[in-house]
Formats: sequence, C-alpha cells, structure tokens
Amino acid sequence: MRRVFHLSAVLLLVAGCAREASQPSSPPYARRAPPRAAPGPAVTPAQYVAQASSIDLFLIGASEIALRKSSNARTREFAQIEIAGHKGTSAQLSLEGRRLNLLPSAILNARHQAMLNELEQSTDFEALYRRDQLAVHKDAEALHGRYAVSGTSPTLRPVAQVVLPIIQRHLRMLKYL
Repeated sequence: MRRVFHLSAVLLLVAGCAREASQPSSPPYARRAPPRAAPGPAVTPAQYVAQASSIDLFLIGASEIALRKSSNARTREFAQIEIAGHKGTSAQLSLEGRRLNLLPSAILNARHQAMLNELEQSTDFEALYRRDQLAVHKDAEALHGRYAVSGTSPTLRPVAQVVLPIIQRHLRMLKYL
C-alpha cells in the first residue's frame, strides 16, 4: 500500500511537470504590455517628426556635454548609451520620415535649446542633467506612446512602436543615475 502511495505521488509530480513544460513561458521582465495611447491631443505626422527629432537632438547634445563635463562613471556610461540609442532612433525617424517628405529638423525647438544652454553653463551639472533627462524622456514616452497607438501615418507608427521600448529602458536606467 505504501508503495502504491509513493508511486501515485511520483506520477502526479511528473504529470504536473509535463504540463508546465508543454506551456512555454517567458520571464516576467520580458513581457510587455501593448502600448496604450497617452492622453493628449492628436499629433500630425509632421508634428511627430518635428517633436521626435528635437527630442533626439536634445538627448544626444546633452549626453555629449555629459561626456565632457561629468566625472561620474555612471553618468558617462549612461551618456554613451544615450548617444548610441538616440542616433539609432534618429536614423529610423529620418528614413521613414523621408518616405513622407518629412525631413527631421536639424535644429532644436526653443525649449530644448534653452535646456541645452542651461546644461552647458551649469555649475551643478549632474543634478541638472538627470532632471532634464527624466523630463525629456517622459515627454518622449508620451509622444511615442501616443503615436504608436493612434498615429495617423502607417509609415511612422512602427517607428514609434520601436522607439517606445528604448525610451522606457532609458527611463528605468535613469533611476540608478
């Protein structure tokens, strides 16, 4: 009787393992919720390209300043990641924008230019860099998130869908800066 009980327990255990093995699962950190439209007004394709290109230019410019001014290893490492990431997102935006005759701007909008000037002249660079990075990444997350879901251009919507996770990853990294 005891042997039958042990055999039954082993069979139940094996059956449970087999069921789990047949259902592949990804780690919880790999699961991403589908993008949801961020609240805010609708953005035209031209506005999307203009805003996204100014964001990329600011984030690259601010990070180049960080490489010159910062002695903090984490800040410098983040700045390098930032430059590489946003040069890539700029290239994607430029490629798809050109298909619609929408050239990304090579000039920052007034707000981003003022922030960049302030960073350049700052005596408390680390704190200002982190603050500006958080603010602009949150703006970028809202812009790309909104366009990824409800953008009117089928050519630019995939760009927003690709850029959004990059922005979100950078936001998570900023928590440790």
